[in-house]
Amino acid sequence: MTETTTAAVAQPTPGGGNGTGPSEGGPSNHTKILIVGSGPAGLTAAIYAARANLEPIVLGGYVPGGQLMITSDVENYPGFPDGIQGPELMEKFRAQAEHFGTRVVDADVDRVDFSERPFRLWADHVEYTAESVIVATGASALWLGLENETRLRGRGVSACATCDGFFFRGKKVAVIGGGDTALEEATFLTRFAPEVVLVHRRDRFRGSKIMQDRALANPKISVLWNKEVTDVLGDDVVSGIRLLDTVTGETSEEPTQGLFLAIGYKPNTDVFRDWLEVDDKGYLVVHDETGSKVDGVFVAGDVHDHRYRQAVTAAGDGCKAAIDAERWLESQGIAEAATATAW
Repeated sequence: MTETTTAAVAQPTPGGGNGTGPSEGGPSNHTKILIVGSGPAGLTAAIYAARANLEPIVLGGYVPGGQLMITSDVENYPGFPDGIQGPELMEKFRAQAEHFGTRVVDADVDRVDFSERPFRLWADHVEYTAESVIVATGASALWLGLENETRLRGRGVSACATCDGFFFRGKKVAVIGGGDTALEEATFLTRFAPEVVLVHRRDRFRGSKIMQDRALANPKISVLWNKEVTDVLGDDVVSGIRLLDTVTGETSEEPTQGLFLAIGYKPNTDVFRDWLEVDDKGYLVVHDETGSKVDGVFVAGDVHDHRYRQAVTAAGDGCKAAIDAERWLESQGIAEAATATAW
């Protein structure tokens, strides 16, 4: 999902941010339920909230759609036996949400104030207010920042073995990282790839001993110690990687048809950290399935889930958060109980 930012924010003017708020007679920037994030979690929450007549507003980010927007073929989302392109799937999510009355604003959240209700949020310096909020901003995979890595995403470069491993059946692949995620992804990829090369910049793994033992005992996995990837090779698809030896300074090339980044994820929580509880990895902490420590603020998707990180689990989270928010609004006398029939 689109990463929010805590960069400097212009102070909003009374009545709607920097003067770019709704004009007289235009759409209101107040809603019963405001959803931050437009990936599977956020848009599923919007579908449920809209069908409950809550008229949700989604602040979807400048690059809406979440991580599926950089995923080519999606074959593990139910209902699409022939697979579907990630951007097309998210387009369908959005169209369904808008069909039921969701208003989507393609802007990042700059600032929030959860000190009292209605809650206040600013996106592109425009103020929005809401009786309840669902945070579904997701998590962003960490990348190396190489030009060719970006260019070849979806064409051999991936950050999700569970999502894309199937497409590398019979191909040699490389995995970058030394923690549990890298070890787990390398082991998973041996189901499809005859050879998996683990590239680690140190001389020992950081992952748990059980994961190390499992990976090192797998005959399909080999390890390149003390190596950093300095470039991704290939014109239209990945054909190899260029390596730097962190001890000797020597460079080399390793042929590979796939490259998986497993150096971690960064939950998109910066703008919420002054208000909501985060764990030691920076993910939002949930209580009673989808609740946060602020009454009326709910959480869904990868912004709290660092275990599964799948589109289908994020969508399920969005459904739960929307139902919990609707029932909370009902308990506050803000939403009518009859709306529950919309589920």
